[in-house]
Amino acid sequence: MTQTTLLQYEAPWPVHAIDWCKSPSPGHQSRPRSAFRLAIASFTEDYRNRIAVVGLQDERVLVEDDYTDYPDFVTLVEANHGYPATNLQWQPATATGFPWTGKSPSTELLATTSDALRVWEYSGDAPLASSAYVGRQPSGGGHRLTLKTGLSGQSKVQNQASGAPLTSFSWNEKAPNLIVTSSIDTTCTVWNIDTATAITQLIAHDREVYDVAWLPGSTDIFVSVGADGSLRAFDLRSLEHSTILYETPAPKNAPPSSTTSRLPTSPLLRIAFNPTDSNYMSTFHMDGTDVQILDMRSPGQPVIELRAHRSQVNAMGWSTTDHPLLATASDDCQVLLWDLAAYTQSATSPRAANARLNSPRPDIKKRVVSDPIMAYSASGEVTNLAWSPQIPGMTMNTGHTTAPGEWLAITSGKSIKALKV
Repeated sequence: MTQTTLLQYEAPWPVHAIDWCKSPSPGHQSRPRSAFRLAIASFTEDYRNRIAVVGLQDERVLVEDDYTDYPDFVTLVEANHGYPATNLQWQPATATGFPWTGKSPSTELLATTSDALRVWEYSGDAPLASSAYVGRQPSGGGHRLTLKTGLSGQSKVQNQASGAPLTSFSWNEKAPNLIVTSSIDTTCTVWNIDTATAITQLIAHDREVYDVAWLPGSTDIFVSVGADGSLRAFDLRSLEHSTILYETPAPKNAPPSSTTSRLPTSPLLRIAFNPTDSNYMSTFHMDGTDVQILDMRSPGQPVIELRAHRSQVNAMGWSTTDHPLLATASDDCQVLLWDLAAYTQSATSPRAANARLNSPRPDIKKRVVSDPIMAYSASGEVTNLAWSPQIPGMTMNTGHTTAPGEWLAITSGKSIKALKV
């Protein structure tokens, strides 16, 4: 029996934001195929963007003699989104046991950011429409995606009633009612999505904030990166100051920018923690080809630099296994997988999640790593990626089997490919 290591889907529009569901759908824990669900969002320069949930072809779809012509995934449900979603995530796996006040246990939440933070309720528990139609499922085939709340606070910085556009967000795994958003108005806002209220808003950077991430295991500490080229850490228990963990070096011989006397720095676009050792974070610069690995215990400069991409890096993500890999994607049409355990384990000293930010340890010399353990060449520029959780093996309706483990979904234009790692 052949093993499938590649699943694909062609969306009706260019895909930007993507996330893999963190747990099987409620009531379907015994069916591995319900773990193969992706949420995707379009990127078109108008107010007609869409978000969709796609899943594996239903078992009852009659596959004709040549099944290779058909996509592995079909659209289960979609909804209007207006502006493009800058980020989109499924609820953390911990959300299933959380005592929500206004959510049915049989539904799941998704969140998106654009002109506001929107929380969506997804229900896939109704009986599927008995359709033998191959391709896109008829809408209303038992799957519903409804807008639950739209959260947009008044900006602390700009004199406008509606909030400024949001660039990204991070969903807290320990307390899944908490989401922190980042905005172009220099602020970060912590929201309680269960009560639909803003807990706090703070001016985080000198310029636009591009990404934000909770410290794993903490409900107090988060980090952010932005156009001012800095990576900063905030503790909700002491908001009067932030800790600058890293600032991008100013370009050599660059004249100071006209508006301020500060030298121009290269913006940092994304930030992500190693989920099993939260001392380590990964980030990359706008238009940069390298990825920097930082250690919270020795702020100031990267401890590792990953150098193998030949064009700008667009996305990165850590897998969730005990031995996590870092995936990076670039305009060079490559997806690279990095195993950094050998470079980080000797220096690990676990930090308690409730501890305050650590005192720095002595400087370590930066290591340059240029040999990924795996590479995948796509047919076009790879714009985003998302890891699956651990998924059991299963038999597909084509007779093919899938091995247990993790999958990596990548986006390139309208196409999505799920690769077995």
